[in-house]
Amino acid sequence: MSYADKVFVSMCEDILENGVSTEGEKVRPKWEDGSFAYTIKKFGVVNRYDLSKEFPAMTLRRTAIKSCTDEILWIWQKKSNNINELNSHIWDSWADENGSIGKAYGYQLGVKHEYKEGLMDQVDRVLFDLKNNPYSRRIMTNLYVHQDLHEMNLYPCAYSMTFNVTGDRLNAILNQRSQDILTANNWNVVQYAVLVHMIAQVSGLKAGELVHVIADAHIYDRHIPLVKELISREQYEAPKFWINPEIKNFYDFTVDDIRLDNYVTGPQIKNIPVAV
Repeated sequence: MSYADKVFVSMCEDILENGVSTEGEKVRPKWEDGSFAYTIKKFGVVNRYDLSKEFPAMTLRRTAIKSCTDEILWIWQKKSNNINELNSHIWDSWADENGSIGKAYGYQLGVKHEYKEGLMDQVDRVLFDLKNNPYSRRIMTNLYVHQDLHEMNLYPCAYSMTFNVTGDRLNAILNQRSQDILTANNWNVVQYAVLVHMIAQVSGLKAGELVHVIADAHIYDRHIPLVKELISREQYEAPKFWINPEIKNFYDFTVDDIRLDNYVTGPQIKNIPVAV
């Protein structure tokens, strides 16, 4: 059994059994037919994954590691806010006619700030500190910049990473204000696990723990039967993660430098309704 499956099933069961419905509340998201998209939710879900033991890809259904890695590189490496530089279409609903999602995600990571060590953006600051002061307790990024929120087509969901080195292991906390559990949970877990592996490797460290903190973990009303079917499926052994050991510079990574071997999964769920 994949540990990621165990975490996912336990989390979904807890939300379904002990969560609170938002039906009747003034909610923002709507379905394509215009009706309100209500959820059943839990506040303050915390999941931990030890990347030194197992890669956290669920096997209940396949998580597209190349696509989610492409997205994380779009944000963290390209520092882009334009969907024309992304190979998937997951951001299309939030882009304007030029492909921009506004001053969101990669845009924020690419803004340079003046430090006593020089002018750096947030990603380069993380890489600098992990090389020069790895045991600092101040290594973090933040995408939730209040003065720019009015120019973001979508407020950041996964908005902060905190890095912490213990011994020779790089640990990280991913903070997320909100998450659609069916469509995004393992996608985010996998892509940030890849990011931790990448940053650890170029920093001369080993990947340690990824702690995922979700403020509002929710299952949409129209997703409930899909989630119930998904968590009842057969589970398989976790796949083996491979990362190209030759890459020493974070900006040299491509989607071809990572893969999952022996990845056996259940079938994909097609035509999942998405609330916007």
